[in-house]
Amino acid sequence: MNLLLRQPSFLDLCPVTAAVEELANAGGIEARGAIFTRREVVDFILDLTGYTSDRPLHKLRLLEPSFGDGDFLFPAIDRLLHAWKATGKITHPLEALGDCIRAVELHHDTFNRTHAAVIVRLTTVGIGARAAEAIANRWLLRGDFLLTEIPEAFDLVIGNPPYVRQELIPAALLSEYRSRYTTMYDRADLYIPFIERSLGLLANGGALGFICADRWMKNRYGGPLRALVAKEFHLKVHVDMTDTPAFHSDVIAYPAITIITREKAGTTRIAFRPAIDGAVLGALASQLLAKQLPKTSGAVRELSGVTAGSEPWILESSVQLALVRRLEEDFPALEDAGCKVGIGVATGADQAFIGQFDSLDVEDDRKLPLVMTRDILNGTVEWRGFGVVNPFADGGGLVDLADYPRLKLYLEARKDEIAGRHCARKAPANWYRTIDRITPSLATKPKLLVPDIKGEAHIVYEDGLLYPHHNLYFITADEWELRALQAVLLSGIARLFVATYSTRMRGGFLRFQAQYLRRIRVPKWKDVPSAMRHELKRAAEAQDLEACNRATFSLYGLSKEERSALGGSLGQQD
Repeated sequence: MNLLLRQPSFLDLCPVTAAVEELANAGGIEARGAIFTRREVVDFILDLTGYTSDRPLHKLRLLEPSFGDGDFLFPAIDRLLHAWKATGKITHPLEALGDCIRAVELHHDTFNRTHAAVIVRLTTVGIGARAAEAIANRWLLRGDFLLTEIPEAFDLVIGNPPYVRQELIPAALLSEYRSRYTTMYDRADLYIPFIERSLGLLANGGALGFICADRWMKNRYGGPLRALVAKEFHLKVHVDMTDTPAFHSDVIAYPAITIITREKAGTTRIAFRPAIDGAVLGALASQLLAKQLPKTSGAVRELSGVTAGSEPWILESSVQLALVRRLEEDFPALEDAGCKVGIGVATGADQAFIGQFDSLDVEDDRKLPLVMTRDILNGTVEWRGFGVVNPFADGGGLVDLADYPRLKLYLEARKDEIAGRHCARKAPANWYRTIDRITPSLATKPKLLVPDIKGEAHIVYEDGLLYPHHNLYFITADEWELRALQAVLLSGIARLFVATYSTRMRGGFLRFQAQYLRRIRVPKWKDVPSAMRHELKRAAEAQDLEACNRATFSLYGLSKEERSALGGSLGQQD
């Protein structure tokens, strides 16, 4: 029987129960958030949490919140059985082992398949069929981990929590999750409340070992969970697994292993992108868990102060961390220095609103020349002639289509596509608006353009002729001379801040988004000496990155050690 359905408190919550059953019977991997972890990685995580066969594992309690096909469960069972048999007291298996494991799975077919496999595993080592079935029934719980009652505290929680976007979760169930879990914030994926509840079930001194997407460690929706970890737990180990074959299939998520313990906070041991090899990972686990980090250890770093309230985790080198903290103390943030960061227009229907500027058959004041990412690939603007239709009046609100007959004909010819957008269905009277309001005066302002995803800073100066598309961020300035600012943003200083606070994409690419650009610290323009202003401007106009670095490093008064940290190793944690 589904444990969730046995809870009286849910009998009257038909929409929630129905939503749980819908997910329990879902067949698709995406809907279930199921990603399968390689055995070498599972063994590595078990080692890092201390669930090793040389310990009396039959005296510990282990939880697996989403056991799936047993990637974590079976290796844990094997270690438990080995440790139990080593005691020589292998009578009464149900009494000895019944409370050692609790593992939860929502999906019906997966639960039944793994339940049967657990029984086979137990009988293979000599446990009788009836005892094996009784143990499996004690160990395995069928239900939604976020709703199922699990009163016990655990010494270890391990696994790979499901990665499910909010739009794939039924509305009633999403609402129930939000009411129960404070970390279900903004656009948080399902693994966030899984981590919250798992941490809440840890006993004093207990350890959580998860491999999951690393985005929560730096982005907006991870803030409440980071605050929880900083307040009540210790981030003991972080291993960046980006670009490693940690799973049986290729995944888009950028994974990391985190070991979080319920104990007093201290330093964090950090490793980056290890080879997926049993011997390599075994040796790395020994280094990460050593009482004292060997001085010769190049694979492991140790940092203090990684967790700080809801602030993004800084996992770079100690020199880079110290530099970030110094610059944050000495200089104002970009927008506090008289600059503005924004993003270009999202239309929701680019094929309808965007086309060759000269071919857009609307009144002249109803279209704007548009700059897109492909227009700035070479570091300067090479406009390809596209434009965007502007349905907004200069004073705010939408124009009356009766006043613009050509615009009316143009939009109505494309009404099916435009009116079918979510924003149009929510407000049918405003069906022809773009998602973002268009402010024509932005096109006439000189600006710096920044594409979202890049390996290095790609900052392009635009004279004030074009309106930015939604895949471009822009920076305008009331005080700073934009060419001089361009030099600063092309330097290693800008990349330091973005690399520190941004989630890293596959291949080492960074997200140059507004939230990270706003983290960059710059002096007030009035505090920049005249000679330095000219040096910065010349470096930017020449697109000379070395000159941009020299001038910027001098502007910030970087020491030799700080310059070295930016010059060669920034963002390279191999």
